[in-house]
Amino acid sequence: MTTYRTASRSQHLFRNVSRYDRWLTFATFALLSFGTVLVYAATKNWFAAQHLDPQYYLKRHIINIVIGLALAYGTTLVDYRLLRAYTPIVWGLGVLGLIAVLTPGVGSTINGAKAWIALPGGFSIQPAELAKISIILGISLILAERNGATSDPTDRDVLRALTVAAVPILLIMLQPDLGTTLIISAAIVIMIAVSGAPTRWIVGLLIVAALGGFVAVKAGVVSQYQIKRLQSFVDPNADPQQSGYQLRQARITIGSGGILGRGLFNGPQTNGRFVPEQQTDFIFTVAGEETGFVGSGLMLLLFGLFFWRAFLIAQRTNDLFGRLVCVGVIAWFALQAFENIGMSLGLMPMTGVPLPFISYGGSSMFATLIGFGLLQNVHVRSR
Repeated sequence: MTTYRTASRSQHLFRNVSRYDRWLTFATFALLSFGTVLVYAATKNWFAAQHLDPQYYLKRHIINIVIGLALAYGTTLVDYRLLRAYTPIVWGLGVLGLIAVLTPGVGSTINGAKAWIALPGGFSIQPAELAKISIILGISLILAERNGATSDPTDRDVLRALTVAAVPILLIMLQPDLGTTLIISAAIVIMIAVSGAPTRWIVGLLIVAALGGFVAVKAGVVSQYQIKRLQSFVDPNADPQQSGYQLRQARITIGSGGILGRGLFNGPQTNGRFVPEQQTDFIFTVAGEETGFVGSGLMLLLFGLFFWRAFLIAQRTNDLFGRLVCVGVIAWFALQAFENIGMSLGLMPMTGVPLPFISYGGSSMFATLIGFGLLQNVHVRSR
């Protein structure tokens, strides 16, 4: 009997996975493999030189991926259309996590942002990453649950959606986490635009965002640490010892790779740890130095394949809720990838956001793979 049940579960697992979009799955696993190698390359030699475990980050990164894949698979088991009933709970948990991280004695401050909760075993969780999922689901639910199957969202619908998004976004701003705020805010605008809302809302939100950013800087809401990062984007010499140093070293590291790169584990800039946070925010510099233009270009092609398949999934579904969920995930991943790679190249201000599927980080990996699971969920139920 036990053997029969085990075989039945294995068949059920295989049947579910076999219905996934294969190209999306291939791109995801290829990016995860690429990222695992880069995380190991970014930390192996330096840790060995310090007489520490050279596989420390590699082991933890693999654990994060395994947990993330389990979460992604679990996300595909429940019909995404039934997730509407659980969306308020997911949203509430996301808000509670953001409140917890701001609670004295609970949250930990790193690089000027109180955004992490320390866990046993040296692990930590970043609620803002997981809150992205709750925001996307919450807005999709409200914009899809409107009166009249063919009517566009009313002004009231858009206001309700913005209210749902405003609560977690304000909590993220209080950390403060400027990068996450900008990315999820831009994704929200894109979702509202795709939902069929009046154009005046899109224009108005863009104007409010521009004015809000200016007021936040003047009012001191944006920390001095983040202001220096923005200043260094305009003038790398504005903060030569901190953010300006990071920017210069990142560009030097990427440029030194040339066409084919220095070879894995052979990058002098990477092995010397001249770029801070290289296994997380600046992981693209490792690709640039050790795999060169060819390896970096291959990574971008994999991202292109991922987004192409994700767009097809969003296009093929006739359910507005599913389409908005897909659009939210696509916008989130695309904007975050563009910001991460852009800041490494000096084309975007430094905001400290990880590269999806590539960077080291448990919360980011969990949230990213849950997003991948949502895409597959919509794909399976739309076939």
